[in-house]
Amino acid sequence: MPSSNLMRALQVHELAPDYAGVRLDMVSRPEPGPGAVSVAVDAASLNFPDLLLTRGEYQMKPEPPFTIGGDLAGTVDAIGPGVEGLAPGDRVWGIGLGCFADWAILPATSVGHLPSALSMAEGAAFGAAYLTAYVALVERGGLRPGEWVVINGASGGMGLAAVDLAKALGAHVIAVSASADKRARIAELYAPDHILAPGEDLAARVKALTGGGADLVFDPVNGDAFDQGISALAFGGRMLVIGFTSGEKRSLRSNVALIKSIALIGVRAGEYGRRYPERRKAIASQLENLVAAGKIRPHVDSIYAIEQWAKAFERMETRGAVGKIVLSIGGET
Repeated sequence: MPSSNLMRALQVHELAPDYAGVRLDMVSRPEPGPGAVSVAVDAASLNFPDLLLTRGEYQMKPEPPFTIGGDLAGTVDAIGPGVEGLAPGDRVWGIGLGCFADWAILPATSVGHLPSALSMAEGAAFGAAYLTAYVALVERGGLRPGEWVVINGASGGMGLAAVDLAKALGAHVIAVSASADKRARIAELYAPDHILAPGEDLAARVKALTGGGADLVFDPVNGDAFDQGISALAFGGRMLVIGFTSGEKRSLRSNVALIKSIALIGVRAGEYGRRYPERRKAIASQLENLVAAGKIRPHVDSIYAIEQWAKAFERMETRGAVGKIVLSIGGET
């Protein structure tokens, strides 16, 4: 790790395609202010918004230069005034902009104690994916045990977390992935009730398997997957819009919503946590308890040194991964 005054940071200097405006720099190490925590980063995982941020295509648009990365695991190095419940030396996971660096400054409310069962790499794969899955499935989707859940994009970090969590919460899970190899890997990792390929006949297959349709569809993909998911819903079902990894955005016709009595529900887990910090704290505690009980466990697809960040981004963009891609930054991964 660099000296105590300087650190490596993966920064966006210009918004451009093909990561042309991104480079690994040496920058001054920041110090935590009131309510903030400095974390010595061991591992940080990639999320699709990281790719969009390099192009200026995400809803949050920080002014360059800025450090990317929104998901980390590491050790508390220092705390700012007013921070309670965290101390230097604590193993933690955390979410917030600036995680692809040797040290990251995060609000203490966005940092949790890393369950001892998880490695640093698994901890980096835990936060954003499982928080989003919980907010979507439970807080917004109202998931109940025994319900049927279709999860689009099930091989991605977020989709795979939703498969894992939905099973742990007692749902019947239908995972959807376009790749036969990925479907086999999903079956090996989490054994959902059924694993299907997307296609025009997806709704018919879901209805045959469930006896009428899905109660809930978890969709981080949109595009054709959104249309297929709407068709696969049972009467009174709920459609969760998580993101747009397909690059396309579809609409729900009002007459379809009326006839099927379905609900279209948007999910912004980060904003949900900011608006309802006590709920976020409770959700994090619930997820940590599920990990400790052995009921959920994040899956790391691959680990790259931070100097190999471009290869890691390429694997994410080409959708080669099953689960989360992690950058190794500190000593323990």
